Amino acid sequence: MMVKIGMLVVFFAVMIGIGIYCRKQATDVNGFVLGGRSVGPWLTAFAYGTSYFSAVIFVGYAGQFGWRFGIASTWIGLGNAFIGSLLAWSILGRRTRIMTQHLDSATMPEFFGARFDSRALKIGASMITFLFLIPYTASLYNGLSRLFGMAFHIDYTVCIVLMAVLTGIYVVAGGYMATAFNDFIQGLVMLAGIVLVIAAVLNSKGGFMEALGGLAQIQDETVSTTPGVFASFFGPDPLGLLGVVLLTSLGTWGLPQMVQKFYAIKNESAIKKGTVISTVFAIVVAGGCYFLGGFGRLFSDQIDLAAGGYDSIIPAMLSGLSPLMIALVVILVLSASMSTLSSLVLASSSTLTIDFLRENVLKDAEDKTLVRVMRGLIVVFIGISVVIAVIQYKSSVTFIAQLMGISWGALSGAFLAPFLYGLYWKKTTKAACWVCFVFGSGIMILNMAAKELFPEILQSPINCGAFAMLAGLVLVPVVSMLTKKPDAELVEDAFACYHVTVQAEQKITLGS
Repeated sequence: MMVKIGMLVVFFAVMIGIGIYCRKQATDVNGFVLGGRSVGPWLTAFAYGTSYFSAVIFVGYAGQFGWRFGIASTWIGLGNAFIGSLLAWSILGRRTRIMTQHLDSATMPEFFGARFDSRALKIGASMITFLFLIPYTASLYNGLSRLFGMAFHIDYTVCIVLMAVLTGIYVVAGGYMATAFNDFIQGLVMLAGIVLVIAAVLNSKGGFMEALGGLAQIQDETVSTTPGVFASFFGPDPLGLLGVVLLTSLGTWGLPQMVQKFYAIKNESAIKKGTVISTVFAIVVAGGCYFLGGFGRLFSDQIDLAAGGYDSIIPAMLSGLSPLMIALVVILVLSASMSTLSSLVLASSSTLTIDFLRENVLKDAEDKTLVRVMRGLIVVFIGISVVIAVIQYKSSVTFIAQLMGISWGALSGAFLAPFLYGLYWKKTTKAACWVCFVFGSGIMILNMAAKELFPEILQSPINCGAFAMLAGLVLVPVVSMLTKKPDAELVEDAFACYHVTVQAEQKITLGS
């Protein structure tokens, strides 16, 4: 116990120290929210990766989908790496950085408002962002509490309050730069930790080949009658697996807290390096998490799904490890969760301040005032999410994957298509954005309130969220072709930033 507590104390001290150190760089809105748009490739890539993967992935998704799909759940991690990281950086990174700076936007709602010249669109996007980040935040607390309960045997409420307070301190103090530096350190912990944990868990079952052989012997006729299906290439449900891959991979393209990382990139070199670093990080961390979860059925004698749900699978797999390994796991998941939580509260507070309060209440406020308001809202947002997390713990929505599916589905269903087309297609209209906003968020609310109205395949918030995103990619061009064309002068001004001639060193380009 002293080893566990000692490692936690050192970890927390480093996080808070960095927050205090970065305070001097968070004196204005640009510095507090975007780090002055001067963040290098390593910090940006790790900030992206650590915001992507949290206790939701490690405890919730890895446990649930490892149990459902077996070793084939590793495809989810690979999808996260190549679709959610590599393609996201390649397709969104450069254009997002260029156009958001040209439009002087620091948040996704502010981008919509400037790109489509619509104050109402900006306010609508900010409300969707603020509302649907809350269930995601609650899911972070839930996942972390499972491991804290296993390692320290302390109350759930104590876990979430401790995590919330410590994250709040360094985010309030140092803003985006404190988050980025801490994300880098937390990312290193995640990389090393997941490799060591996988090795330890598989070793407890006789090594990889013996564990894989044991998995092939498991039969669950309620899932599939095919022998060895949990050790097979695509598992028992390839279509369901595809839905999870799409939601967790393509979904990042429309999440404000993820896309906002591209706003802060320093230069062209940082984009190229960041793309590679982020992809490798995702292969190791996400691939490793789902690979580990794929062996969950080997521990079925220690797991009571009826009592603890899918979220109890990973803690049960880890409970037999040494105290030192358990301490490492706790810090691993704590790192992942605190980095994601810091991104969520920063995105939420900056969105509400910049996109709503500055427009309607604080019209003449100076930067220092706005930063103070954002700091206050971070505290408020963390407080609300803590209360909801405690209430959620006693409600019917008990699985981490459900909460994350609702949040990701609503945000990405609403924002992914309008944002992507807004960066690339001049004919995208304001009306198309509204249709996608209403459809994406509305279908997830309906799914949460009355899922019996949906076909069986869409009753899962995971599949429904994936459907919302794909439908948006069709809705936006169709509605744009049927509605009033955008103002030609406004569009040309927005896209003019892509055609500015710049100079570059010969090592980057050969020239003409």
